[in-house]
Amino acid sequence: MRPALLNPLFARATSIQGVGPKIAKLLDRLVAEGETGARVLDLLFHLPYATIDRRTRAKIAEAPFDRVVLIEADVVEHRPPGPRSRAPYKVLVEDETGDVLLVFFLANHPWIEKSLPVGEKRWISGKLELWDGHRQIVHPDRVLDAEGLSKMQGVEPVYGLTEGLQPRVLGKAISAALERLPDLPEWHPRAIAKMPALPSFAAALRALHRPEDPEAIAPTAPARVRLAYDELLAHQLSLALTREHLRRATGRAMQGDGRRAEKILAALPYKLTPAQTRALAEIRADLASPSRMLRLLQGDVGSGKTIVALLAMASVVEAGRQAALMAPTELLARQHYAGIAEYAEAAGLRIALLTGRSAERVRMLAALANGEIDIAIGTHALFQESVAFRDLGLAVVDEQHRFGVHQRLALGAKGEAVDILIMTATPIPRSLVLTYFGDMDVSTLREKPPGRQPIDTRALPLERIGEVTARLSRALAAGSRVYWVCPLVEESEAIDVAAAEERFAALAQIFGDKVGLVHGRMKGEDRDRAMQAFASGKTQILVATTVIEVGVDVPEANIMVIEHAERFGLAQLHQLRGRVGRGKAKSSCLLLYKGPLGETAKARIAILRETEDGFRIAEEDLRLRGEGDVLGTKQSGMPGFRLARLDVHGDLLKLAHEEARHILSVNPKLEGEQGRALLLLLHIFEREAAVKLLRAG
Repeated sequence: MRPALLNPLFARATSIQGVGPKIAKLLDRLVAEGETGARVLDLLFHLPYATIDRRTRAKIAEAPFDRVVLIEADVVEHRPPGPRSRAPYKVLVEDETGDVLLVFFLANHPWIEKSLPVGEKRWISGKLELWDGHRQIVHPDRVLDAEGLSKMQGVEPVYGLTEGLQPRVLGKAISAALERLPDLPEWHPRAIAKMPALPSFAAALRALHRPEDPEAIAPTAPARVRLAYDELLAHQLSLALTREHLRRATGRAMQGDGRRAEKILAALPYKLTPAQTRALAEIRADLASPSRMLRLLQGDVGSGKTIVALLAMASVVEAGRQAALMAPTELLARQHYAGIAEYAEAAGLRIALLTGRSAERVRMLAALANGEIDIAIGTHALFQESVAFRDLGLAVVDEQHRFGVHQRLALGAKGEAVDILIMTATPIPRSLVLTYFGDMDVSTLREKPPGRQPIDTRALPLERIGEVTARLSRALAAGSRVYWVCPLVEESEAIDVAAAEERFAALAQIFGDKVGLVHGRMKGEDRDRAMQAFASGKTQILVATTVIEVGVDVPEANIMVIEHAERFGLAQLHQLRGRVGRGKAKSSCLLLYKGPLGETAKARIAILRETEDGFRIAEEDLRLRGEGDVLGTKQSGMPGFRLARLDVHGDLLKLAHEEARHILSVNPKLEGEQGRALLLLLHIFEREAAVKLLRAG
């Protein structure tokens, strides 16, 4: 399916001379994307993060200290250490202005003698330092004769490495990869016309791997801007193709009579906010249209997305079809079920919970297939082959960033012309909405329903944990319920669990059986039991890992303690804090940190204390961290960019979005010379799913 022109780029790294099985393993660890192992393209996309400038060629007396310098000198004397001595091997070199001592620890004596013969002229590169009144270079990074000097790069790129991989070995492999670059046609002449300084794709890669000056590799340099734009356009084009494919499959207009929705609204203890009313009107307009809906409903923690989704599902049932609500975990699926059951019952909606371990699964599957169930709620178990609907009209996917684009499409394939509504409680910075949801229309809930309590947020050093437990004793006596979230240890879920178990044991010694524990490695039944005990008040403190981050709803919980708050991202701290403030009691959030705090951690805690606006927090999170992993892209099937940095290249995203729309308006099937060039772009950035949709018509 991939054009033959690109075969050299997708060849395994082992096809490069000098890359044997041992080095290939190291390259796999460093640059491989997916299961296939490192390829030539992966090496080309492994861009340098810094440079060593060897263009400074001064006389010894004039050479600056504490910088990499290149000196031309005569080798004067070798001073090898004595037998069994651990002293370094030293070599004295000089020019007419002064001398320098070259120092080698754990030295390879034969190599030094061969590379630095007495009486010969050599060019030596390394960091010049002053030690005990003498100039010295410890472990020069280059020792060259005249021939070697002629081949040396004046500005050398510096790459991220992995243990066991030498910089020179990686550099050679990347140089060989550059030689494989084919001549490719230009895929965006319009952008080049607007930004004439941009080099071609191949020239940009060469400029970054063979920089002429340190500025050449900067994120704002023309070569980097070009590659970032290529990646963003490939992404936006693939999203636009997905959207067109879904839209092309004609929808079915669904317009309810409003009877069931009225009964739900009458049963609610509050009125919808203006934002909820507006979002519901947008969704209903989509449902009533003959085009398929693909809409994102984003709202801050506690903004009332679930009720909007239930009212949308009620409209679909009124029109004679079925709806499904998919959550990322069984805990959340059960909670959605519990949260909407009474309102659904008031409206006469038949709802069922279908998870991976439902006891009545066979009976429920039959009821779903013959239309006796109006709304099915479940996990990804909903899109297994065994699940069939009589007439699925609307699929609601909660916390979309836990599902990849193909999973959300899989649920949409469970019926004829299924409309799709995606919900997320992770407020998304404006600049990222296009990135992750460029294929969707967006409705936003910025207000919180009446009755949500403000949360008093405070920060305390971990040394004062004794004061915290003393205050908890008083709070528990007054009927409070407390979440205690344990540190996030990125390297290992096992360590997270160990930390939670340790804190559980320590708190149980003080508070006895009032303390419960929940973490991601527990069996589903045990986790449900622990949550149920907390929800019912049997336990008053729930020690947890971040398994409670999204969607857990216990209105009586009014205190959140986050241990090692400095290890969490801003958005995640905000999500965790949103688990309290849901009932009538005054709520607080305690951020326990281990000092001294770095600047970023200080800024995070200050912002969190200052505001509860999740959208502002999301923007600040992006500013503090860069696009990096703002939405947990690595674990979620969302696009983590390799070449584009949204904190730097965010403006290009809008350009790419508009260009993708323009391309599909004038050449929807990507035909002709320009279309073939764009297909190459999609293949280079591995957007094959979009190409398949194109081929499928």
